[in-house]
Amino acid sequence: MNLRKRSGRASAEVHTSAMNDIMFFLLLFFLIASTVTNPNVIKLMLPKSSSGQSVSKKTITVSVTKDLKYFVDKKEVQEADLPTALGEYKKLATELTIVLYVDRTVAIQNVVQVMDTAQKLNIKLVLATEPKG
Repeated sequence: MNLRKRSGRASAEVHTSAMNDIMFFLLLFFLIASTVTNPNVIKLMLPKSSSGQSVSKKTITVSVTKDLKYFVDKKEVQEADLPTALGEYKKLATELTIVLYVDRTVAIQNVVQVMDTAQKLNIKLVLATEPKG
């Protein structure tokens, strides 16, 4: 049995600094890629114009209160009459966008019903939110 100290033996070391750099760049790449590919974007970049006027498509607001009252451009509409009311606006403008304002206590099923109605009428829909803070 050899109990002498082996001083001639090479030490085993693993340098991980290069691997740390690679992992950092991969993490950074995936973070940037995930923000670019997200189709549900809330932040908008508004168009700029030298005359101060911008050409916009027709937008209407649909609001749902916590009492489940539906409003189309501040006019109260029954839930069953919502498709006909939106259909009348669709006749007036070819490219129509709905801005949907919903109280945070409303069940998601009521929001999905409005979304389904907009989808059936081929109308774009945007869900309005409040900024945090």
